[in-house]
Amino acid sequence: MGDAVGLRERKKLRTRRALIEAALRLFEEKGYEETTVAEITAAVDVSTRTFFSYFTSKEDVVFFDGEARVEAALKMIADRRPAETVVDLLLRVTSHSLDAVTDADLTVELTPARRHLITTVPALRARGLDLLFETQQRLAGALHRAYADELDPIEAAAAIGSLMGAAHLATTISMERGETPEQVWAAGRRAMEIAIRGLSSIG
Repeated sequence: MGDAVGLRERKKLRTRRALIEAALRLFEEKGYEETTVAEITAAVDVSTRTFFSYFTSKEDVVFFDGEARVEAALKMIADRRPAETVVDLLLRVTSHSLDAVTDADLTVELTPARRHLITTVPALRARGLDLLFETQQRLAGALHRAYADELDPIEAAAAIGSLMGAAHLATTISMERGETPEQVWAAGRRAMEIAIRGLSSIG
C-alpha cells in the first residue's frame, strides 16, 4: 500500500512539474495572454481538468512555489525556540527558506523566466505585488504574535518589510546584471542577512 501511495505522489509531482515547465515555455514563446490552458495541457498530454486539480489559474503556475515557502516560514515563527531572539529567529527562517529554494532545482532554474514574465506582463506584475504585500502582512502578524511582549505591530512590520524589500531589490539588480540563477539567490541571501543585522536594535 505504501509503495502504491508513494508511486502516485511521485506521478503527481512529475505531472505538476511538467505543467509548470510547459506553461513557462509557452508563455515565453507565445506570450502569457495568448497562451491558453488547453495549450498547456496539450503540451503535457493531460486534460484541462488535471490542470485545475493543481492550479486555479495561469497566474498560479507562475507563482507555483510561493505559498509553500510562506507556510513554512509562518510555522517556524509560530514555533520559535524558547529564548530565541528576533534576529536569531529571522536568520534561521531566512536560511531555511533560501536553502529550500536552492534544493528546489525547478525554482532556481525558472527564476529568469518567471522574473521576466512578472516584470513585463501587467496582470502578473499586479499579482506579484499583491502577493508580496499579503505575505509581508502575514509574516509581520506572525512575528508580532510570537514576540507580543517585545515587538509592537509597527516594529514587526518594519522588520519584515526591510527583510523582504532588501531581498526583492537585490535579486532584481542581480538579474539585471545578467547573473546566473544561483548568483541571484545568493544575492538575495546576502541582502537579507545585511537587513537582519540592521535589526539588532529591536532584539
